[in-house]
Amino acid sequence: MSGFVEKPEPIQVPGLVHLHTGKVRELYRNEAGDLVMVASDRISAYDWVLPTGIPDKGRVLTQLSLWWFEQLADLAPNHVLSTELPPGAPADWEGRALVCKSLRMVPVECVARGYLTGSGLAEYEESRTVCGLALPEGLVDGSELPAPIFTPATKAEVGEHDENVSYEEVARQVGPDTAARLRQATLAVYSRARDIARERGIVLADTKFEFGFDGDDLVLADEVLTPDSSRFWPADRWQPGRAQPSYDKQFVRDWLTSAESGWDRRSEQPPPPLPQQVVDATRAKYVEAYELLTGQTWA
Repeated sequence: MSGFVEKPEPIQVPGLVHLHTGKVRELYRNEAGDLVMVASDRISAYDWVLPTGIPDKGRVLTQLSLWWFEQLADLAPNHVLSTELPPGAPADWEGRALVCKSLRMVPVECVARGYLTGSGLAEYEESRTVCGLALPEGLVDGSELPAPIFTPATKAEVGEHDENVSYEEVARQVGPDTAARLRQATLAVYSRARDIARERGIVLADTKFEFGFDGDDLVLADEVLTPDSSRFWPADRWQPGRAQPSYDKQFVRDWLTSAESGWDRRSEQPPPPLPQQVVDATRAKYVEAYELLTGQTWA
């Protein structure tokens, strides 16, 4: 069992139709047929959306995505139409709401990996492959790969795991032409972002993108290159052969699996609320990632 510990009731706004509640985002459609995407402060871990939010998290994700969209504009068009609040929207949506194009979304998580860790490491240790791609011997947790690789995954519902799939399976699902475009765009965007992050003292280990079609144009959608969708490591502490410190929700994961939390993730019981010190430390990591990458001070 997993999912929401406490599923929120969506805010009703005149002129907007609520479409979906995700792990972090609420999705609406406006009267023009555009999508309105609102990033909440919810945080998930171990397939649970936790009952405790992280203040400012939704705004950090939104503002960081907007910054990245600007850096990537020449490589991939994006879905953002406006950052103005819809009429009648609550003031709390300021900085966390985006009006976006309605796209024909591709049902694939487009993952790029430049370093070996996570589920990729687990597969490598069994077969010396990741998503069926052969890798050289001798790699360890945190190793930089000879070149970035495209390792797609299926898109899972809330409370379920994404599952890694082969490139051939993506080609079977969406067609060989679309699969080739997804791979090319994913690796191009990852490579640009990796270089930008590296200049700012951050290792972009891996990341996932979502794409959709606007007519024949392949468009970058959802969030992009945030601590929720990427593994960011401090470059000066990168050391292959161990788990790397990261700019993400590791404080949350560590506390949930500690004796202090009293929670057994193998049970069917939902996780408990987070203590204030874990909330504060996690918020600080999100803000630090934003400030290091953008060079801007978080207000």
